[in-house]
Amino acid sequence: MGVKSSLVAVVFAAAAFHTMPALAEGDAANGEKVFRKCAACHAVEEGKNKVGPSLFNVVDSPVGHVEGYRYSKAMAAYGEGGAIWDMATLDAYLEAPRKAVKGTKMAFAGLRKPEERADVIAYLMQFKAAE
Repeated sequence: MGVKSSLVAVVFAAAAFHTMPALAEGDAANGEKVFRKCAACHAVEEGKNKVGPSLFNVVDSPVGHVEGYRYSKAMAAYGEGGAIWDMATLDAYLEAPRKAVKGTKMAFAGLRKPEERADVIAYLMQFKAAE
């Protein structure tokens, strides 16, 4: 790996490390309020798909994991590549869905404020399948 590649890797790692504490500290109660922007197309109830898939158990799950939901070709390919909806991936997608997954059918422009994204992720973390 060249010096330039190493530098890019270090910058990416530092950026990811810097964002993680903020994501982990999201406010679920505020996230429920912010999620109202999402509720027209998404539900958090298990098995309840709307225009978008149910977001029940989305955190730390493979992309494209919802049975019976028809994903766009772009999202299906992204999931087949092994992507996981971890906090960093959710943060990037919620910020700019069409930039994160080019060709997604999600029309939502995104949540520009990092604290809103952290809050929505904290809210979604409450909806986990029993292990």
